[in-house]
Amino acid sequence: MRGAAIAATATLLASGAVAAPAASAAPSLPGWLSTRGSTIVTASGTPFTIKAVAWFGMETANCAPHGLWSISLDAGLDAIAGMGFNAIRLPFSNECLAAKTSNSINGSVNADLVALSPLRLMDTVIARAKARGISVILDRHRPDSGAQSELWYTAQYSEKRWIDDWKMLAARYKNEPAVIGVDLHNEPHGPACWNCGDPARDWRAAATRAGNAVLSVNPKLLIVVEGVERQNDGSNTWWGGGLKDVRSAPVTLSVKNRVVYSPHEYPATVHAQEWFSAPNYPANLEGIWDANWGYLVRQNIAPVLLGEFGTKLETDSDRAWLKTLVAYLAKTKTSYAYWSFNPNSGDTGGLVADDWKTLQKAKLAALAPILTPAATPKPTTSPKPSSSPKPSVSVKPTTVPLPSSSPKPTSSPKPTSSPKPTSSPKPTSSPKPTSSPSSSPKPSSSAALRAEWIPQSAWGEGYVAELALTATGSVKAWTVTFDAPGTTAITSAWGMTCSVTGSRVTCTGDGYGAVLGAGQTVRVGLQAAATRAPTSPKLTVAAS
Repeated sequence: MRGAAIAATATLLASGAVAAPAASAAPSLPGWLSTRGSTIVTASGTPFTIKAVAWFGMETANCAPHGLWSISLDAGLDAIAGMGFNAIRLPFSNECLAAKTSNSINGSVNADLVALSPLRLMDTVIARAKARGISVILDRHRPDSGAQSELWYTAQYSEKRWIDDWKMLAARYKNEPAVIGVDLHNEPHGPACWNCGDPARDWRAAATRAGNAVLSVNPKLLIVVEGVERQNDGSNTWWGGGLKDVRSAPVTLSVKNRVVYSPHEYPATVHAQEWFSAPNYPANLEGIWDANWGYLVRQNIAPVLLGEFGTKLETDSDRAWLKTLVAYLAKTKTSYAYWSFNPNSGDTGGLVADDWKTLQKAKLAALAPILTPAATPKPTTSPKPSSSPKPSVSVKPTTVPLPSSSPKPTSSPKPTSSPKPTSSPKPTSSPKPTSSPSSSPKPSSSAALRAEWIPQSAWGEGYVAELALTATGSVKAWTVTFDAPGTTAITSAWGMTCSVTGSRVTCTGDGYGAVLGAGQTVRVGLQAAATRAPTSPKLTVAAS
């Protein structure tokens, strides 16, 4: 897999899209960082720009970075380093932190990851990223794997649980300078406010509480604070995107020089914000960015990490938006985290194609002015994470006062896993589908095998679904077939191989999902290109 990643990167370099790195370049980490005015600096005071990309999945029902059903973790990290990123934004959910197992990892290419708990898997991602000179920003993307929450707590996951989990992670990586920062909560929106004084909705106050709690454990971390959707002057922007009110009410923490503000920005294909139809578009964009968050950098107030931006780059409007934004980031020397490495983000796609290997050259060429391609020598051995303290017993959620009237966005909840990840920011009118049907399909079975259809998410051009297989007896081979009108191709599968004939999909056990012992349950899955997704198809199961 490493060779494939290097070959793909070499092809991009040869095309002239990016400059070739010096052959002698070696991975290095910046170490602990702090802030000085609007600049992020190393311990020696050297300015440092965070150039990150998100690799999502640990916030979904899979509790693992997506794509490990197709590629090895090492191959993915090699590709990211070869693209010129120096950091990863790693989303997770509190639900996954407490889980004992992950799923959808292909044991034939990631044999050493299959049995790991999500926390141990996080350790491993960090250790292997570190070996490649890649730092990590931990991103509490959502409380559970179901959907993005408006606020930093829910009825099931209290503020106390949120803070306790952050303190646990701060302790776990206290001696690991590869973990440079914590993104406290992804995309506050809806009723979330900035400095409004309502303890149930005031995101600035909550970020202060959580930031101080993290710093009480590890005072060397950067505290990444996103904005809100609804700003105090009545203007709306992207979920987590509004930081206009920081000017009059900044986040002030117990340890100085630790706060980095983090808006999100997306193009018209994600949502048709009014500024995209202005007659002076895209020349109007700089003024909008300056007003909402860019002034923090321009006026040397505080550093900004543009926490998400991305596009499929399929329209003239999107191409103009990305070109303008890249020029703005380069001119202001603003840190960023591109969304996303994953190809299965329904709104934006990714930096690799659906095979998780082929580079998206046009996107990388557009990003070239802010990337720093670097050599990525392969470690002689895959480093094992150092011994880390085990998390304490899970804290039971405590009662947290909910807003008396929390306005809900008119959009559907964001799906749990990919093709349209919950992290893609949406204003209050969003076409995102729900991630699960209103009623769960009943499992189908043969004499020795039961199969249950588990939809993950669907979008206009495809879907992701899994099968939960439970063996009632020893199974040496199996096949599951189902009707899926509108399905044109299977773009990837894990634990099985699948094909489409007409409207009929046939899947046969393969790799880690091929053989099951009596009483064993495994989850296998597929990603399909389709004009519509089956919701609860009748499964025909054959096992021997």
